[in-house]
Amino acid sequence: MTSDNGIDPSVPPSGSGCAECDAVGGWWFHLRRCATCGHVGCCDSSPAKHATAHFRDTGHPFVQSFEPGEEWFWDYAKNEMYESGPELAPPVSHPADQPAPGPAGRVPDDWAKTLRA
Repeated sequence: MTSDNGIDPSVPPSGSGCAECDAVGGWWFHLRRCATCGHVGCCDSSPAKHATAHFRDTGHPFVQSFEPGEEWFWDYAKNEMYESGPELAPPVSHPADQPAPGPAGRVPDDWAKTLRA
């Protein structure tokens, strides 16, 4: 995996949470960061699945986990996981004190019922 496939290691993340969920007061389970433009979206176990929607809208195939301690990448185009890849601009995850699911105060008490089976 190199910058030849659209990964731009110099682009910082768009924020510390899912851009679309933050805009509408939603919540997420885990976060993914686009390796092309830095867009942070929620994972497919989240109610809105914004990271996958970003891929569909833009064609940017690679995301990296935006969870503390995780370095793996996902290639939507090939449906393939990579244990690691190029080092992206910091920060490499959401703040460690931000809960998952998150953000604090917006997660419903029955959140586990909405997770993808």
